[in-house]
Amino acid sequence: MRIFPIIVLVLASQIAAQPAQTTSPRPGAPGNAFFPFCIDWHDTQKRTFEQQAQMLKELGYPGVGHIWLDKVEERLATLDAAGLRLFQITMPVSIAPGKKPYDAERFKEVLALIKGRQVQFCLIFNGMKASDPAGDPRAVEILREMSDLARDSGAQLLLYPHQKDWIERVEDSVRVADLVDRPNVGVMFNLCHWLRVSQSRDYKPVLKQAMPRLWAVSINGADERDELPGWKHYIQPLDQGSFDVGALLKTLKEFGYQGPVGLQCFGIVGDVREHLARSMTTWRELTAPAK
Repeated sequence: MRIFPIIVLVLASQIAAQPAQTTSPRPGAPGNAFFPFCIDWHDTQKRTFEQQAQMLKELGYPGVGHIWLDKVEERLATLDAAGLRLFQITMPVSIAPGKKPYDAERFKEVLALIKGRQVQFCLIFNGMKASDPAGDPRAVEILREMSDLARDSGAQLLLYPHQKDWIERVEDSVRVADLVDRPNVGVMFNLCHWLRVSQSRDYKPVLKQAMPRLWAVSINGADERDELPGWKHYIQPLDQGSFDVGALLKTLKEFGYQGPVGLQCFGIVGDVREHLARSMTTWRELTAPAK
């Protein structure tokens, strides 16, 4: 009896009958997932999380970013129901001497909620003069502690350059992330804050420096220059402004960036659905394959 060929045929038929395995997109996967954040702040319709999730799904967004550590469980439930994803959570961290750096208990609770979801925490550092390297040792201590807490969750910690805060420039975030030297601590490039802080409009050297740890980028429509305070001209819907966002996206592609791209919506007034729809249309135009 020749049993071996029969066994091979049976095994082959069983393998063919099994469904192909699929995995969820991860931060850094090809396709540059495009999602909005800060959509709660100025929406005239005051939508609930459930309404926001339904709107985002209808407009073609794969998910959203969340601000602060409150109501994360509710946000996750509404996104899960709509088949969407939570990409980021923004939270403050202080390096001020004698001050509690962050809400450790709440952070641990949120880490348990987002375990396995590959969420990025965008950390806004305050408590010392902007860009002052004297704060480096304290920041490294805090970030290594947070890195240890976040390790089992699969989350990433991103240093978020924010005007007038301690980490104000992309260069600051890279310096500190390199000092921390942990595999789950990286950096983020935020167009609006870079425009406000930097006098240069040549982003290529900054992006090149950040690339080894650049795991997230945020964009928005913006004017090339704005000498007035506030964000009216540096944060606009993606279809407005004189700054060439398409050239920025092209540079990121040339540098091999494959992470998520957030749409900054802070301060944009009116019905959020209207400007999110316009921004999605522009995003698809900017990222369409060349004909």
